[in-house]
Amino acid sequence: MNCSRSGSSFPVRNYFLVLLLAVTPALAAADETAPARDPKQPINEAYTAKMKKYTTAPVFTSPLVDYLPASKNVPTPEAVLGDVSGAPGILPYAEDVYKYMRLLEKATARVKVFSIGTTEEGREMIAVAVSSEENLKHLDENRARLAKLADPRSIKLDDAEADRLVAQSAPVYYITGTIHSPETGAPTALMELAYRLAVDDGPYVREIRDGVITLITPVVEVDGRDRMVDLYRWHLAHPKEFYPPLIYWGKYVAHDNNRDAMGVTLKLTENVLNTYVGWKAQVLHDLHESVPYLYDNTAGDGPFNAWVDPILTDEWEMIGWRNVADMTKFGMPGVFTHGVFDTWSPGYLMFIAAMHNGISRLYETFGNGGADTEERTLDPADYSRTWWRQNPPFPKTLWSQRDNNNYEQTGLLTSLHFFNENKRLFLKNFYLKAKRSISKPKEEGPAAYILPADDPRLELQTELLQVLQKQHVEISRATSSFTVALPVKKPKKSSKKDDAKDTQEKEKEIEKEKEKEVEPASRQFAAGSFIIRMDQPYSRIADALLDHQYWSPDDPQKTPYDDTGWTFGELFNVKVFRVTDPKVLDSAMERVNEVKPAGGVQGEGAIFAIDNNAEPTLGTLRYRLRDASMEAAEEPFEADGKKFNRGSLIIRGVARLDFDRATNETGLRATALSASPRVKTHPVRAARVVFVHTWLSTQTEGWWRLALDNLKIPYDYISTQSVAKNDDLNAKYDVILFPPVGFNSSSTAIINGTATGWGNPLPWRNTPETPNLVGKNDSTGDMRPGLGWEGVAHLQSFVAKGGVLLTATDTSRFALSIGLADSVSVGTSQKMNIVGSVVGTRLVDAASPIAYGYDEKLSAYCDNGPIFSLSSIAGGRGFRRLGGHSASRPTGRGTADDPDFTVGRPGVEAPEEPTAELWEYPPVSDEQKRNGIRVIPPANRARVILRYADNKDLLVSGLVEGGDEIAQHPAVLDVPAGRGHVILFSINPVYRGETRGSYSLVLNTILNFDSLDAGRKLAEK
Repeated sequence: MNCSRSGSSFPVRNYFLVLLLAVTPALAAADETAPARDPKQPINEAYTAKMKKYTTAPVFTSPLVDYLPASKNVPTPEAVLGDVSGAPGILPYAEDVYKYMRLLEKATARVKVFSIGTTEEGREMIAVAVSSEENLKHLDENRARLAKLADPRSIKLDDAEADRLVAQSAPVYYITGTIHSPETGAPTALMELAYRLAVDDGPYVREIRDGVITLITPVVEVDGRDRMVDLYRWHLAHPKEFYPPLIYWGKYVAHDNNRDAMGVTLKLTENVLNTYVGWKAQVLHDLHESVPYLYDNTAGDGPFNAWVDPILTDEWEMIGWRNVADMTKFGMPGVFTHGVFDTWSPGYLMFIAAMHNGISRLYETFGNGGADTEERTLDPADYSRTWWRQNPPFPKTLWSQRDNNNYEQTGLLTSLHFFNENKRLFLKNFYLKAKRSISKPKEEGPAAYILPADDPRLELQTELLQVLQKQHVEISRATSSFTVALPVKKPKKSSKKDDAKDTQEKEKEIEKEKEKEVEPASRQFAAGSFIIRMDQPYSRIADALLDHQYWSPDDPQKTPYDDTGWTFGELFNVKVFRVTDPKVLDSAMERVNEVKPAGGVQGEGAIFAIDNNAEPTLGTLRYRLRDASMEAAEEPFEADGKKFNRGSLIIRGVARLDFDRATNETGLRATALSASPRVKTHPVRAARVVFVHTWLSTQTEGWWRLALDNLKIPYDYISTQSVAKNDDLNAKYDVILFPPVGFNSSSTAIINGTATGWGNPLPWRNTPETPNLVGKNDSTGDMRPGLGWEGVAHLQSFVAKGGVLLTATDTSRFALSIGLADSVSVGTSQKMNIVGSVVGTRLVDAASPIAYGYDEKLSAYCDNGPIFSLSSIAGGRGFRRLGGHSASRPTGRGTADDPDFTVGRPGVEAPEEPTAELWEYPPVSDEQKRNGIRVIPPANRARVILRYADNKDLLVSGLVEGGDEIAQHPAVLDVPAGRGHVILFSINPVYRGETRGSYSLVLNTILNFDSLDAGRKLAEK
């Protein structure tokens, strides 16, 4: 056992002692039901024989699933599949899975099917309830009882009444499958599980049926499932050829669809969330496939999410270890829990339950990415024995989809049975977690979060509130002004590097700190401010989204599984106040059932102005009112007694009625002016936008497409292959968006694509074999070719002729690698570790149109972004120095501040060497100017829009380690190239629907594509 995490085995041993005591009552029950079939009930001999045939070893099944009970009336999955669940060569489409579930519903009163919504491409999602006839007959009454447990305010927090409700209620255990489309086994396992739960009369299964309502969504990512089945069928038709990878899952994102439980931007997340909360379920159990043979990462490794109730973390351990114990007793190898998965981020689908007072659960079983039976050889890390995996998988084995289905069903049945045996405990815990959420203000706090009425970004504030409402959080609005005490913020401690600064620099910083206004100990908020009360059942999710996160660089967990910071107020660029003063709850307020954007036009006049506060719907408005004349003010101005920021829009040529309707729907507040303001402007035109993707990965760019579609910004969608074929991109487009690629994103891979020197073409197009592949996305006859050098030349030509190329993170590295910005380079990190965190940036050039509407500080998402450095010399290097370079004086006479002398001659004062900040271009020396053919003229240098904050201010939320390597370096650059521009982002401005506050950096670029040089001031020549 690795003891380095705790320093001693004592805490671990004590932990298992506590765990043993916790589960002993269930384990020791004399009347515990044995997992066996009812000998009086016949089995389906033919089906059972096929199950055994397709199971590759006896240890890969269990007494729960090594037979199928027979029924005269209820069809087995074979009625739709043509074979048993898990049979080789058979992957059903979602429609086939639904067809079978509805056959069950017609055949037995123990099954009901509910439609729970549709996907982005219009495919149906369903939930299947399986329980006793009596339970399903009284679903509404049972749900009403569970609703009271879910909201203890309805019973006045009365524990005795809660106990009565617990005794009368049947809990709901919600199982979801195939959110990750290449993980293909769950649908057939869940088809057969539904049959077993409805038909099997063995006491083990009957107790589950009578005591629990099992709710099943067999396919979560329906669009991706159908595409995956297409690819598998293509593979069957071409067995000797390589088959295309699943480049598109849903319409927008792939693997990250399981990271949407915070922002709730995808239909699948919203549908599952509404189902879970609507059914008042106690468990959400999500099925995945990637680890042999069954990894129950319900518990996982640390750190645990800081906002979950300790009651839940105890439940994780209790259920997870019991699950392992039961399956180990069956002789099934490779079943374990704990592992190395940290349970920090609440972005996973299963965490919907954790954040809504339920129990989140997740299995990783072993899938083959299809229904082939294959010999699999594991990595040593997967079959080694550890303290948390005492019965590991085999190093090498023949593995089938049936094996996978056996593990999935056995795990679920043992979990369901244990849950039913202890349902009173879990139902009472469900109630207690809700009660403890309500008591949050007087326990751990805070009392509330406040979003003030005077926020300049009310449209973005509305979007944040709408996310909270999707999470079923209650929102109130103050009906009168109120005052609350605010916690005093402690000054940030300086780092060791900061302490090493010279005395003069430190004194300057001290003076700056003194000049800052002291934050008041109390604050008054105006009527109309929104209040998120923490004395409500779902305060936990609001607290988790609005609070700040801190992941210590010294945490024993050195490989965070996902993002470490996500503070929504910061990422939406709106004001959010965490209030610990419980008096805030006594303020006059009213519940808000639906938060709507408060836009519209005030005043009289035919000229309209909209103050620019970097709200993304300004882009929506431009494209919606295509015929209107719009201009951007290049300086702040005042008109009709109102002040307007730089970048504010001045609109003419649109009817008042149409404009009022458009501003209301976009949440923008406009002012009708009596006269045209006297300020320098430039036109804001509707740019022709093209969105470029690779055939390497569409994972990260999908979030950009989703954002543009939600904002109704039109664009063409083409691949790098299309760029290679178009030698005049300027004829069709003004702006090319080339968002991050993500996986396999090196410049070489972008240019070359996947190797074409061997193998066969990999088509992605609709054919009779693959009718669902293309959907609303792109197609190609062969996914392998990349951009190619012709494509590189076409991009270079597009920019040289006046086009704007916008890149971010890995595509920014690519743009630099093909020579689109001589004055910018990317540094190599030695120790930086910024894992999906919120970092501070600072505005450098407020006059740039890209920065319109932004304040001096902006929080942004960074995941080890490229470290940009600037050079005034082409090629990025000055003249070579002999020996090392030191910023301090050389060894000699006097003190550190005294000049040295040379014996035998008068002293000569050395010229002071010019200096520059890390985000600035280094001054050009007189020596470099001598025949300075490599000196880059100021007009050709990049314009720094944003830089990273100083090291002590860099971390806003999450994990920042070694941040001094990127602190103060440029974060957003506008590089002139020929007649065009290349925009480079080190941050990712569009990510998972969480970074809406930085969307306008992209939209400003689009709206001002032909005026990006506005306000530019060149350095001295």
